[in-house]
Amino acid sequence: MEMNDMIMVSIDDHLIEPEDTFKYFPESLKDQAPKIVRHPDNPNLEVWSFQGDVVGTHGLSAVMGLPKHEWGMDPTSLSEMRPGTYDWDQRINDMNANGNLSQMIFPTFAGFAGSHLARLPDQKLVLAAIKAYNDYYVGDICNRYPGRFIPMGVLPTFNIEEAAKEVHRLSALGCRSITLPETPYGVGLPSYASGYWDPVLQAMSDTHMIASLHIGGGFSLLQRPDTARMDDMIVLASAVSTICANDMILGGVIKKFPDLKVAMSEGGVGWVSFLLDRIERHLENQTWTGLDCLPAGKTATEVWKSNFLACYITEPSALDSRNRIGVETIAWECDYPHSDSTWPTSPERFHKEITAAGCTDAEINMISHENTIRFFGWDPFKSIDKKDATVGALRKLAVNHDTTPKPKAEYQRIFRAKEAANA
Repeated sequence: MEMNDMIMVSIDDHLIEPEDTFKYFPESLKDQAPKIVRHPDNPNLEVWSFQGDVVGTHGLSAVMGLPKHEWGMDPTSLSEMRPGTYDWDQRINDMNANGNLSQMIFPTFAGFAGSHLARLPDQKLVLAAIKAYNDYYVGDICNRYPGRFIPMGVLPTFNIEEAAKEVHRLSALGCRSITLPETPYGVGLPSYASGYWDPVLQAMSDTHMIASLHIGGGFSLLQRPDTARMDDMIVLASAVSTICANDMILGGVIKKFPDLKVAMSEGGVGWVSFLLDRIERHLENQTWTGLDCLPAGKTATEVWKSNFLACYITEPSALDSRNRIGVETIAWECDYPHSDSTWPTSPERFHKEITAAGCTDAEINMISHENTIRFFGWDPFKSIDKKDATVGALRKLAVNHDTTPKPKAEYQRIFRAKEAANA
């Protein structure tokens, strides 16, 4: 398959929330809604303020478009970012330049799976913020740009009854996925096997809603020595996905909810074959423990193939395991605008790796978009003709779109000039 003929749908990307994100906050509470303000100690830094809590954007969350020597962990603000990180029209331009048809957006200010909001004291306001975010992204943005964004919602994980209600409300809005913590006990919540999550998991099963379990909340499980560098966590991050999948399978979660579908967001692929081999050997050899964790008559591999989807950014050797784990369980992701993203040359990287692995045209189509469309039950081709969805067709729409890196100072100059012009 020629690179320009590929269709690329990503199931893991991120939004740096623009200032209108909470415009659907209840009018009676609007004065207490999250808002972007200047940091009290650094007026050059824009931050979110909510319930007296001030939150900046982690530097590595928005580095696409910056020269690499300016990447870092320090908080940054909208004025120092590439506009495609927070402006929807510019995001579409950046997607077109990358030949990327569709993305699924995880929140940033809200935290993975809404974990930041969930820690704030006034739960009434948090619930209002979560619903407002869902109305904004699922109800507004995904309909404003049909076929370009897969609808995914956030839940109030601190109130499981309200969370289950929100699943059904989101389903009525056309939502196809929920971001959930990959290891809830890593963020102070009960495990999926505890029973706490049962109302939500049942609601998701009933509405055919996919659980997207993104790495991040479980980083605390990877205890590192004082001598460890930040590189350790970046390299080892996907190890949390191994723990998560093990929890879901050995913990009997899939046995209890056999219709539940789970996407392992940014978890990679290479660990899957090892985990399946290890679980199947364990269940065969360690019968003395009496473990009964799988749906009747199913092996761990069969559970994986029917209930899970793994995704990767760039992982050449992992493609060699596609026959073991099932090529139908592998999907591609872009991870824009995080530091692991391959933007704006994702098609080149993907095509080189998948060709080197000897993938057939049918397998390329499965990994690049078909598996995602099938698994999430979401069809972009209802809105966009396939001939207009290819890498080549999308890039023709962005021939004059500049993707060259710019320093933060230049982004800030442009941002401030636009801000002054609109004043």
